[in-house]
Amino acid sequence: MGKTLLLLILILTFLFSDVFSQSDTRPNIIIILADDMGYGDVSSYNEDSAFETPHIDRLAENGVKFTQAYTSSAVCTPTRYGLLTGRYNWRSTLKGGVTWGFSEPLISEERLTVGEMLQERDYHTAFIGKWHLGWDWEFIGNPPEDLDGPNVRPDVDYSQPIKNGPNDRGFSYSYGFSASLDMSPYVYVEDNMPTAIPTETTANYDQKGFWRKGLTSPDFVHVEVLPHLTDQSVQYIHQQADSDQPFFLYYALPAPHTPILPITEFMGKSNSNMYGDFVLQVDDVVGQITEALKQNNILEDTIIIFTADNGASPESDYPELARAGHNPSYIFRGHKADIFEGGLRVPFVVSWPSGITNSFVTDETISTVDFMATFADLAGASLPDNTAEDSYSFLPVLLQSDYDKPLREATVLHSINGRFAIVKDEWKLILWPGSGGWSSPNTAEEMEGLPRFQLYNLEKDPSEKDNLYHSYPEIVEELKSLLESYINNGRSTPGEPQKNDGPERWGQLEWMEN
Repeated sequence: MGKTLLLLILILTFLFSDVFSQSDTRPNIIIILADDMGYGDVSSYNEDSAFETPHIDRLAENGVKFTQAYTSSAVCTPTRYGLLTGRYNWRSTLKGGVTWGFSEPLISEERLTVGEMLQERDYHTAFIGKWHLGWDWEFIGNPPEDLDGPNVRPDVDYSQPIKNGPNDRGFSYSYGFSASLDMSPYVYVEDNMPTAIPTETTANYDQKGFWRKGLTSPDFVHVEVLPHLTDQSVQYIHQQADSDQPFFLYYALPAPHTPILPITEFMGKSNSNMYGDFVLQVDDVVGQITEALKQNNILEDTIIIFTADNGASPESDYPELARAGHNPSYIFRGHKADIFEGGLRVPFVVSWPSGITNSFVTDETISTVDFMATFADLAGASLPDNTAEDSYSFLPVLLQSDYDKPLREATVLHSINGRFAIVKDEWKLILWPGSGGWSSPNTAEEMEGLPRFQLYNLEKDPSEKDNLYHSYPEIVEELKSLLESYINNGRSTPGEPQKNDGPERWGQLEWMEN
């Protein structure tokens, strides 16, 4: 089914749906996605936190705090793919790792996104920040066959528009940059056009302030990027406040990912280290967004969701933070890149004053792939069968309405190296003997002699210390079979089987053959 037909179906749904009429007030929606921020970095999630995050905490105190929210992947690009498509990232052509600054677009033109769905429901949509899903630059001459990697520096005509970026994937307005803040090129792009032509090459090899060598525009100053993007977001809110059209703002922060560059106002404020200071600056961003909504009298009718794309990076300096009494991963094992909880369980708070009448905490399991179904439910859209194949609406949780519990049958997780885990009820099965990422065990030598899989009871053992793989073979087989069915069917939601992108079998599925 082509994208044109999908959009036609959504338009017809919009015209005839009785969920919301044109006269109804549909809430504005804002997603604030932190970059590499741990579960334990939000003080309302961590009673032993070394610092306070009052603005995020206030959202939780007046809304819903999810304690078992997962990202679909333990790294940046894959989580963003799932967030915008409602589809597990490993169903795309990217089976591990991330895209880079010059990578081709990961989201295909035919794939419906959250932005496109909301556009068809008459939302004005905006993306601001870190894209990290690839787009097409205007190359000079023939670019390298492989555009992925830290050392790829093709010749680009920065006076020409990009293609297949945010504006072509569902966003009416866009302002941001192509990948991470430590990946070149360091160029802002607004509505497909670079805002300036890069004139110099910069790099920073300080461990915390690290960014790779690359072309840099004169208006792109690394330490000023987070404040600048926040100003752009606040400006967008002011512009949309008087409109009768609801808006959707996806603000993808570049922080507290490397380079860890808190501005002077926050230096030393956390009493921990520069990473802690940067987290406080992220919290302040949430405060600025909230204040802009208040100033325009639209806070009541705006849904604000704060979460992160994965756990904290080891570049945050866990040992240094521990000396200050702080653990970004809270009680969980691992960090960014890992298949363990520390890489994938994230803070997730939802504020919606006019919709959430009583604040509460829930342990309902949700995933970042659930945005598509939730927003479709909210906006009264019926999703075509071959979209959002892994997305479940958590709107009933927010509204405390009746629904079949648990919301999700199971939730699939993925590490930077493409290793799988599946969570169902209290059980978590990891289809790999090690971390699948950066923490130990992650080498052949470290994994030698370990059980081939890992099984943990997260209710009794949230820190994943006691591998029960040999004790519950029936649970292992049940979860393994369920994951196999999700992979083979191309979906984990009810509906017709779909196809995954790329080969039918790939390297990280060797466990399915045994």
